[in-house]
Formats: sequence, structure tokens, C-alpha cells
Amino acid sequence: MKVLVIGGGAREHALCRSLSLDPDVSALYCAPGNAGIAEVAELRPVDALDGAAVAALATGLDADLVVVGPEAPLVAGVGDAVRAAGIPVFGPSAQAAQLEGSKAFAKDVMAAAGVPTARSYVCTTAEEVDEALDAFGAPYVVKDDGLAAGKGVVVTEDRAAARAHALACDRVVIEEYLDGPEVSLFAITDGVTVLPLQPAQDFKRALDGDEGPNTGGMGAYSPLPWADPKLVDEVMALVLQPTVDELRRRGTPFSGLLYAGLAITSRGTRVIEFNARFGDPETQVVLARLRTPLASVLLNAARGTLDAEPPLSWRDEAAVTVVIASHNYPETPRTGDPIEGLAEVAALDAPDAYVLHAGTRREGDAVVSAGGRVLSVTATGSDLAQAREKAYKAVSRIGLDGSQHRTDIAAKAAEGR
Repeated sequence: MKVLVIGGGAREHALCRSLSLDPDVSALYCAPGNAGIAEVAELRPVDALDGAAVAALATGLDADLVVVGPEAPLVAGVGDAVRAAGIPVFGPSAQAAQLEGSKAFAKDVMAAAGVPTARSYVCTTAEEVDEALDAFGAPYVVKDDGLAAGKGVVVTEDRAAARAHALACDRVVIEEYLDGPEVSLFAITDGVTVLPLQPAQDFKRALDGDEGPNTGGMGAYSPLPWADPKLVDEVMALVLQPTVDELRRRGTPFSGLLYAGLAITSRGTRVIEFNARFGDPETQVVLARLRTPLASVLLNAARGTLDAEPPLSWRDEAAVTVVIASHNYPETPRTGDPIEGLAEVAALDAPDAYVLHAGTRREGDAVVSAGGRVLSVTATGSDLAQAREKAYKAVSRIGLDGSQHRTDIAAKAAEGR
């Protein structure tokens, strides 16, 4: 099977790493990719937002499957263009991807499907913003209706900051604050059958102790030893299957990866948001634990034959990912700094600790930073404590001037809290 992955972040590196280990994959390409992905896949240049260009590339490579990683190409209809060329695509149509592309659309789908979520208002004027902020009170939760690369949400006690964020957006969703820990649960679907993966927890705030601004994610871990063993079944019944069924009822079936961001509140499980693709950094830990070869699962989802897939098989090990970000992330991250220690991590005695590239590029013989989140260091172990130890040992080998990372990823869970 020839597989083409679209994107160039740590999520796509994790996908390419898993696909490269799949015996069914005879050729693996990534476009545009990054310096790390080049070690496991053949890179090809492409504008990931240009559906015609991606379709032409897939046709020229005689690809059997195209996997669209990031949300922006999905919302732009890249998957539709490739499907129109007769090539199976793992990723929803532009219409179905509005589940992530528009918070208001997602709220409408959830209301129709009876999916539990936060009460909310959609606001387009300053007067509507003020009314919504007053109605819910602090902490204020303000979400840009459109795509914002994981940084369009403000959760704050400061009304002025919440209002300023709302007024800077064309349309916002203002909603009630949901208490309790957050969980990410992925599911692969062909629009009818839904196949859940294992849950993970990520860390959105930039600094230890969940302080600092929201980011795209500074780390993740899986499994969740504190979670109810029935959580996956509950979310399948209350959230994932009803959402897939509602989208199919509307004539916009969702095929690809459905990501439910959840809050385990005092009043039960509630949906915070949906994403229409694998999440970053949760993908890194979820795929590290997946034993089932990935390619046939994605292809069956793309073909509408996911019901032929047996239940997924999982490794018993725990996995932890720590993100190394560049100086001043998430505000105006500095780029172009050389990255040291990558070969040293690769040579560690533990092959279960490795580096996935996100914002990197190659300059001659050097690899330099090229984005805000630069690397994801992922490790597996017999439990979360061992996985953490391995991950942070590998992090300590990486040199990137001015870089930052959280030191408390999975710490509480590893301690049984």
C-alpha cells in the first residue's frame, strides 16, 4: 500500500512513524513534512491548502491512501479534491469538518444529537458579548468560532481580558465554565461504524501547574489510571455515535478521525469541543500504545468498510510526551535556533524514548527550530512513572537556546492523584 500523509508537524511524524512500521505499507510519502519525518518517509513539496495540488501529487505517486493531518486543509476541502480524483482519503469532507471549523456549527449538531455540552451563546456584537459574559460570570470561557491553531480559546477570571478576546473575533461562542479534569478521546469512523481509541490527557497551559497562556498543547499521557473504566463506553454511547449519526442524517457524513475534548464534571461528562483530525500532542501517546497496524484501519475508514475491522489491540505500557517549545512561545516564538542532542537521544539505551519533530527544518547539516512547538519527546514504560522518567531523561539531552518545557507532565497521575 502506498500512503501519502499531508502535513508537517509532530502529529504527522507520529502517524508516519506508525505507518512506517506497518508491513502493509510499501511506500510512504509526506508533504511537505519536516526534518524528522524525512527519516521515515519520502518528502514531497506541496501547498497543503491547495486541493488540486494535493490531488495531483497523490495521483502522480499512485497513492492508495491519503491521510490529511491538519485541520486547515480539511476545512479547506483538500480531502474532497483528492476523493474527486478517485483516491481514498482518511479525513472528513469540508462540510463535515465544520465540526471543528465552526464552534457554532458544532453546538448546533450537539443540540440536535442530544450530546451533553456546556450551555453557550453565539455572539457577533459587543452587546451580545456583554450579555453572555454577565449571564455566565467568571471564570469566563470565550472561543473564537473559527480555526485558531489551538489558541483561540481564553479561560480567565478577568472580564476585561475575556471581552477583549471576544471583540477581536468576528464571531465567538461564550459558554459556561466546565469544572473537572479534561480528557481527549479519539475515534476512527467511516460515517457509520465508530471505533474508539484509548483516552489521553493533554496540558494546554504553557507553564507548570496549569499556569500561563493557552497553547496548542505542552504534553500528554495515556492511559488515565484515575478515569472510570466505563468512560470509553459512556462517551461512545452519549457523544461519538450520536454525533456521527446526526451528521449522516444531515447528509454530511463524517469519515475520518473524530476527536472529542471532554470535561469530567460534577454533573457528568460534557463535550468541550470537537476536532476533525488527530490531536497534537495526544496522538503521540495514543499511537505509541497502539499495537494494531494502522494502515488497514485508516483505509477501511476511507472506503466505508470499517465494520470489517476487528477491535483494536493495545500495548499494556504507558506513554508520556513532553513538548519542547521555542523561546517566547506561544506569543512570538523565535525560530532559526540550532537543535543539539538529537543524535544523542537516538543513541539512548532505551529504544522506547524517541523524538518527534514539529517545527523544525534542515539547514545544511543542522536541524533548526522553525515554529513554536519544536519537538515532542515521547517515551513508553511499564507505568506512567517509568515513562515520565524516560521522557524527561531524553528531554535533558536536547539543547535549544531559550527553549521551554513543562516539568509536570503526567506527574499527578503517576503519583496516583
